[in-house]
Amino acid sequence: MRVLAAVVGSIVIALMLAEFFVTFMLPRRVRRDPRIARGLNRLLWRPWRAFARRLSPSSADTVLGFFGPLALLSELLTWTVGLILGFALLEWAAVGGAFGHGLLFSSGLFLSAEAVSGSTVVHVISLIEAAIAIGVLFIVIGYLPAVYGAFSRREIAVSQLATRAGSPPSAGAILHRAVGRARWRDLEQEFRAWEEWAAELMETHLSYPILGYYRSQHVNQNWLAALTAMVDVAAFATAVEADGENDAAELTFAIGRHALADLALQYRVKYGRAERLSDHDFGRLYALVEPALERPVGREEARRRLTALRHAYEPKAQGLAELLALDLPAWLPEELEQDGLVGLPGVGVRGYGRDLVG
Repeated sequence: MRVLAAVVGSIVIALMLAEFFVTFMLPRRVRRDPRIARGLNRLLWRPWRAFARRLSPSSADTVLGFFGPLALLSELLTWTVGLILGFALLEWAAVGGAFGHGLLFSSGLFLSAEAVSGSTVVHVISLIEAAIAIGVLFIVIGYLPAVYGAFSRREIAVSQLATRAGSPPSAGAILHRAVGRARWRDLEQEFRAWEEWAAELMETHLSYPILGYYRSQHVNQNWLAALTAMVDVAAFATAVEADGENDAAELTFAIGRHALADLALQYRVKYGRAERLSDHDFGRLYALVEPALERPVGREEARRRLTALRHAYEPKAQGLAELLALDLPAWLPEELEQDGLVGLPGVGVRGYGRDLVG
């Protein structure tokens, strides 16, 4: 029986350490995801999301905002309890006695690294447990600043986009600002900035998947909407201009599509159906930007090209939105000017809390 306890304890310890290493230390590939952490997050997220959907939008966003930090704490608690249980089995296998006493002994040793007395085997096990406990503590101390630093950089870009694209963001608002050939060329600088942000977002969210559950500070803003709006603009600019006329837009679209594809695979989402741009709205946007283009393609050709580009990323974005309970942006903002075109974006705190902190 003791031999079996020692084997089970060793397996539990190895499994917990492997999960901890993959989650906190390994910049992993898309499919190299810790099973316990992923399963625990999904198990907790579904009822949490279902409860939030019964609340008002602002209250739901607030409740959902608690999940990311709490999920991180639950992962740490699971691995800590697993390690304590594994070492308790090893120590019980070595000295026998009541298992409950061994579990309390292991808990005290893991949490405080107190001195122990007993056989050499018990001393060795205790030293290993204390060393692992100290290592876990220091790794977590280093991990949290990295996660929150990545979150801060992500939210800076989301907030900056709000001044250009509105809140929530829309491709139509950005395209309206770019009317005129000089401003259309200035849009290339924004494409380059978006390209860097999309690449960083992909890297951080693949390395720290828990970031996907962290909500933005404002109700009408989220990282997925910002990324999708950027890809929308890049796809539109790529579709309406002749090939090779806007390399910056093509590169931004490529990295944005790559990010959405990898994140959809990382979170194992089912692709959704998204019909976000009608023929009528496309015609309005095309008529808006056509005077700014040097070599525009025909309207029907542009529509066909944009449809193909949208099919490459919108189902993935919709799948992520459904899983993470995030809203995708509209191509055109809800508030339109009387002339039927898109107004310049405005960001303000309204009396009814339209853009308040969640």
